[in-house]
Amino acid sequence: MTVRELQNFIGGRYVPSSATTTFDVVDPAIESTYAVSPVSTPADVDGAFGAAATAFETWGETTPAERQLALFRIADAVEARAEEFADLESQDTGKPRASLVADEILLSVDQIRFFAGAARSLEGRAAGEYLAGHTSFVRREPIGVVGQVTPWNYPLNMAVWKFAPAVAAGNTTVLKPSDTTPQSTLLLAEVAAEFLPAGVLNVILGDRSTGAAMIAHKTPQLVSITGSVRAGMEVAKSAANDLKRVHLELGGKAPVVVFADADIAAAAEGIGIAGYFNAGQDCTAATRVLVHESVHDEFVAALTAWATENARTGAPDEDGILFGPLNNASQFARVSKVIADLPSHATVVLGGRRQGSVGYFLEATIVTGLEQHDDAIQQEIFGPVITVQRFADDAQALAMANGVEYALASSVWTTDHGRAMRFAKRLDFGCVWINTHIPLVAEMPHGGFKHSGYGKDLSAYGFEDYTRIKHVMSFIGE
Repeated sequence: MTVRELQNFIGGRYVPSSATTTFDVVDPAIESTYAVSPVSTPADVDGAFGAAATAFETWGETTPAERQLALFRIADAVEARAEEFADLESQDTGKPRASLVADEILLSVDQIRFFAGAARSLEGRAAGEYLAGHTSFVRREPIGVVGQVTPWNYPLNMAVWKFAPAVAAGNTTVLKPSDTTPQSTLLLAEVAAEFLPAGVLNVILGDRSTGAAMIAHKTPQLVSITGSVRAGMEVAKSAANDLKRVHLELGGKAPVVVFADADIAAAAEGIGIAGYFNAGQDCTAATRVLVHESVHDEFVAALTAWATENARTGAPDEDGILFGPLNNASQFARVSKVIADLPSHATVVLGGRRQGSVGYFLEATIVTGLEQHDDAIQQEIFGPVITVQRFADDAQALAMANGVEYALASSVWTTDHGRAMRFAKRLDFGCVWINTHIPLVAEMPHGGFKHSGYGKDLSAYGFEDYTRIKHVMSFIGE
């Protein structure tokens, strides 16, 4: 296998890093190095932000129509090269190659097109005379230069969630992908450079130290990160030193509440897909299930049967697999330890073992008997592990659902419309699905509360997060 030497993409072209330190990028399915990446230095970061600042002088003056056209052209170009993007994404993440184009690449294309449309849809309050002899109106403007950090679970998709609204609003950006999944983001920057002025979208490679240098840099007026709670807290602390705006989409521990009147077979299938898709490496994954005690055993049996038949893991090119390996050795070790350290009152109903001897593969796992205070309930596992607890009534279900520090996503499974609406109101999560779990659409906001962070991705709300508002008042008296 040829090992690629990766470079930063700054000012519209690939640029060697000044770094003397590198790290290997490893295929998680075969544990083999296929690329070497620099640990970009503060000097590299400074160069990237310098390019973005220069580009903002002209990009910030473009019209919404010009920005829209550029994004539409980028979307078309990504779509035309969808197979190439899928190849890189599969190698970076180990995801099943057969479904990647439909599941993620074309989804990213659709989201770029959404923000292209949003570029021409900004709204503001009506201009008017709110003080006698004076007319007031509100301008919504780009923020300027933004710094963005994306995770490894959905590399291209998360890069689109970051760069597309920022660019659509007239900002320029420096984006750092995860150190384990850089390839599709670099290709995105290369494609975008055909239609954007040099420096509008810059990609810089590195590890945690590179990200820290980005957040600490004086240039960006907004920093946006999708990642762990720990990383989000560090970003918020660093940004506070310079009063930067912060946009944080962090972890989750989604409660999935199944009532006795739910269609158990349909719930087991929907929850199984939403729990094991992407090996459970999704902050909204349906991995914390709460089931009414009268149907608990029936649900566990149905989920076990469905997972045994359908939740297969394997190499990206294998037929009939639902998910691939965990993304990296560190995450594999972490999830394995969670399973190994389960308390004695927990029961592993299914799975719990490594599959094969090469690659970071874990079997689809189901755990019952856990209590609310257990770490496996309170902390994000981020692996193919679904826990099932029982509850006695609505009040207990609600208390258990809300009884974690995360507040990103949740779902309710019931045929009782009134109950569904009551839970939609009372669940303390940024998203509530009813009789489904995990679908996202570009038109609706995604983001949470509490330790899941703040700010919204997608939707008009996510777009507006990349703007600032200014009041303009003019004296019109005689």
